[in-house]
Amino acid sequence: MVTLTLSAEQVIQLVKQLPPKDKQTVLDALSMERNLWWDTMLEQGEKKMHQLAREGGLSWDQMDEQARLDFVDNLFHEDRDAT
Repeated sequence: MVTLTLSAEQVIQLVKQLPPKDKQTVLDALSMERNLWWDTMLEQGEKKMHQLAREGGLSWDQMDEQARLDFVDNLFHEDRDAT
């Protein structure tokens, strides 16, 4: 099998030449890939929040929305306590 190396601009120009239905197929495939990536990032982020809460002696699952917001805010601003 031969492998073509194309730039992003070349791919875009090729997709622009497709009929509308095929363009939609390409967009659907890219959207599905992006959604999979987003779901993976969301899952990893949630696991990390659970871990960080545990390390701080807290339970992420038992925290209400405000407690979670405060916890994340404190993570972002840990350095302000040192001054």
